[in-house]
This record gives sequence, C-alpha cells and structure tokens, in this order.
Amino acid sequence: MIHSYSGKTIQFQIKYKNRASIRILIDSYGTVEVQAPKRTPDERVLLALEENWELIQQKLNEIKDRMNGPQEKLYENEETFLYLGDTYPIKIIQNINIKQEHVVFEGDRLHVYVKELDDDKIKQALKRFYYQQTKTLVEKSIRTYQRNFKTKPRSIRITDSKRTWGTCDSKLQLTFNWRLAMAPREVIDYVVVHEMCHMVHLNHDRSFWRLVGKIMPDYKEKENWLALSNWKMTV
Repeated sequence: MIHSYSGKTIQFQIKYKNRASIRILIDSYGTVEVQAPKRTPDERVLLALEENWELIQQKLNEIKDRMNGPQEKLYENEETFLYLGDTYPIKIIQNINIKQEHVVFEGDRLHVYVKELDDDKIKQALKRFYYQQTKTLVEKSIRTYQRNFKTKPRSIRITDSKRTWGTCDSKLQLTFNWRLAMAPREVIDYVVVHEMCHMVHLNHDRSFWRLVGKIMPDYKEKENWLALSNWKMTV
C-alpha cells in the first residue's frame, strides 16, 4: 500500500495478527511493515503511520544514507559526531598550554582541545575520548547486570576492532569496541549483556539466546540499531 502525508509518500505492507495493538517495523532495507490486530480499520492503520511519521522518515533517511556509504569526516567546527546515540557538533579550541589533546562533552557539543589545529591531533583526541567513555560506560553496565550472573569477568579491555562490538573468550576476558560510546546507553547495555552471557554459553546456541532474552527481552531492537547505524559510527 502507499500513503502520502505531510508532503512525503511511503510504501508499506500490512500484516494482521493476533495482537492487541499496532506495531510498525522497518527492516535494514527500508521495508515498512505494519502489524495490526485482526479487523483493524484501514483508517486506524493510516492514523498510526501519521502519528509516527517523523520517526519513520528519520529511519528511512538513515537507511538511505547508509546505502550511499559513509561520508568522510571533516575535522572542523560544526562537523558532527555520534555520542550516546545522538549527533553533536564539535567545537575546536586551540590551547598550546594543555598537557594533552582531549575532548569535553558540554551538553550540546563536543569541545575538542588541541595544541595545534591539525586534523590528526583532532582525530586522536576524539578517539581517546571515545575509548575513555566506552570504558566507563561498559564498566558501569557490567556492575549493573552482574546480579544476573554467578561468574564475573576476569578482565575488561577496550580495543579497536573492525569486525565485532565485543568478545568473550574461554578465560572470561571481555573486550569491547571503543566505538560503543557512540551508541545509546541501552545499546551499550545489550552488547555488555551479550558478552556476559558468553561467560555461561560460549557459542550462540538456543540456551545462549534464551539467557539473553531473559535478561533483555527487547534485545533485537538493540541489534537493529547497531545494524542500521554501524556505518555512521566512525571518527
């Protein structure tokens, strides 16, 4: 079906199910699916779409951008970077007296303090910030979810990985990708729970996913965020 609203047009599918409310899903390819209770009037389905129109358009635009591939970052004022799921502009502050380049988050932007206006220095300052923030956030999340596990991790490391968000080995050593600080807190929590569950089940068998689902029933939504936003999580 096709519906136009507020100057935009979307194509969507309707599936009627034994459920109590309307649910709108968007897959990683931009397919919009409306799951509705049986005998729901078309007018109610269209109203649900319109009530969520802004969010739907935002998701579709993100997918379109992802399909076009990552854009090269510029290390200048007002360039935006992800932090805890939202994008913030950077403000570059040159100060030759600082001991080390660093970043301070102050509510509405990321303040990057550097000794000299050099792209590599700015980039390294941002990476250092994300490393530090990821370590703090991961350690806090582990403390929160430790009550669900009898076993504790033996070590926690933050690393640079091109392939994984986190790992757990047979020695119960947990590693996490420094880019996680770009994700929303609940997504960071999911990655932590995922790896902590590997302390119990090293593979991805049914028992593993049952444990993940028991601790975090909506974990698939977090996986979807990572899948859709992975291309933007760069410095």
